[in-house]
Amino acid sequence: MGSINSSNRNRMSVSLEHGTSSQEDLAAGGNREGDDHEGAESLSNVDGDGADSDHEQHDLSSILAYLIRRCASCVSSGQVRILSSDQGDSYSSDEDYPPQLHKPPMVVPEPDVSKIKENDIYEEILLRSGRSSAFDRKHPTVAHMLYKRQIGFGCHKTFGAGERRLISTPYLPNCCTVVARYRQKAFCGTYSVDGNIFLSAAQDQNIRIYDTRDDEFKLLKTIRAKDVGWSILDTAFSPDGNYMAYSSWSDCIHLCSVHGDEDIHTALHLFPTESSFSIFSLTFSSDNREILGGANDGHLYVYDRDSNQRTLKIDAHDDDVNAVAFADNSSQILFSGGDDGLCKVWDRRTLKEDHPVPVGTMAGHHDGITYIDSKGDARYLLSNSKDQTMKLWDIRMFSTKEGIEETKKAVSRQRWDYRWQQVPKKMNKVSRIHGDSSVMTYRGHSVLHTLIRCHFSPEFTTGQRYVYTGCAMGNLIIYDTLTGQIVRKLEGHNSCVRDVSWHPFDNNIISSSWDTSIRKWNYQSLDSFDISDDSRSDSDQEHDGYSFRSRHPRKKTRGYSKRQKRDSLCKRNEKRKRRGLFD
Repeated sequence: MGSINSSNRNRMSVSLEHGTSSQEDLAAGGNREGDDHEGAESLSNVDGDGADSDHEQHDLSSILAYLIRRCASCVSSGQVRILSSDQGDSYSSDEDYPPQLHKPPMVVPEPDVSKIKENDIYEEILLRSGRSSAFDRKHPTVAHMLYKRQIGFGCHKTFGAGERRLISTPYLPNCCTVVARYRQKAFCGTYSVDGNIFLSAAQDQNIRIYDTRDDEFKLLKTIRAKDVGWSILDTAFSPDGNYMAYSSWSDCIHLCSVHGDEDIHTALHLFPTESSFSIFSLTFSSDNREILGGANDGHLYVYDRDSNQRTLKIDAHDDDVNAVAFADNSSQILFSGGDDGLCKVWDRRTLKEDHPVPVGTMAGHHDGITYIDSKGDARYLLSNSKDQTMKLWDIRMFSTKEGIEETKKAVSRQRWDYRWQQVPKKMNKVSRIHGDSSVMTYRGHSVLHTLIRCHFSPEFTTGQRYVYTGCAMGNLIIYDTLTGQIVRKLEGHNSCVRDVSWHPFDNNIISSSWDTSIRKWNYQSLDSFDISDDSRSDSDQEHDGYSFRSRHPRKKTRGYSKRQKRDSLCKRNEKRKRRGLFD
């Protein structure tokens, strides 16, 4: 979950009352507040109704002060940062958000690919990304492909979809520019289905809609969110692109119009039973009729827009539901992931509110799930977890009862809080859970502080050859779906990257970060960078073509001749050429 719910707050209050030194600590730090601190804001659960008394606000700030005193080591290491009210009203520069002192995530040199090679997805992605077959060991060059097309070797006079994806493989984004900067943390950022609109939401309670046609990034309109507690937690586009929905610590989902002269801003009431309630994840059905949401009370909510009422409430998980998704365009199969570490599959056609039974359950994570993404074919599912891994699932391979119980035990043994603590050392040494039904595990990114998102790469430009995710270290990580290897580590942000979105048809990615910036990543040829070896940092030399810092292209200088630049570029790409361009 992304914040503290009411039950946790009650347990916290009880523990404070029975502590021997609690009263002294609270008295000493009772006046200290953190306007931008996640725990403080989520404790307050600001609903805008004016019902909170001054005494309650004082108690909440006192609890925060006590927690900060108890977590002094975290404060000294830079994990907790208190912002004054003056700082919250001005735009922040990069210097205001120094890099957080976290240990680098563990990277597995040779991921286990035994299961995915036995699965249908292996051959499927090879074919869609233009690599012919798993049994074809040839690595054609662009020149060879052009020659075959020129002599008419093939059925088409132009390159097919797979061939175009194969040619574009070396041109993954590697250079970024800042396209927007806000007053507070950026939480959500996503492209519309057609890629013409980009939607961004920040902690300043503003939702910004940008026009991204013709490679532009123009602000179309700004929507002031209503009934926001702490921050906007999730946003979603309707499939037709005319509406968007957002959620926060509120009893409602809010629906807004994207286009048109008339501004629609409607509250869709869900009528939960919990006093402290939030929808952590929401999405539209393919026909625009329904909105699916996952809440902190462990339930799934379905709101019907035609009848303007909640039509379904499903008791889905034992803990917070952090992520939901539709399996495909039929909108009959639902996916959900929660803090109990389980991914569940639901069939609308057999689902009963009084006795909800999932079609199946996928188990294998050691900690709660922060996000899930469907491949769109009703077969494969991607999940991100607080155990610092992503997993790929085949929903035709459900976990056994023993695997589900082992996952629940592993999650119950966790004694750390990902919002402000370091990753335990034992998390890097955990073995595969008995009964883990996932077909692939990806490790090399950091999941801390918030519900970090992950996605499949677009079908049109990549054939879903990659999976990518944000990172608490301020990076954007791109994995090869079939090998589990990191193919791009994009460095540029100074704080946690919560959301990432790959354009559905163009070769660019937009990342939304807690350093208040929105960055657009494009491909930039290496000869437009400073290619002198002396100017490259140690980390750049270590990764050599795989790790790219946020370096802006510079104009060509007279310091190097064309021959020197060509020789330097050849040296840099020597390993890549030996490795094979399209491996």
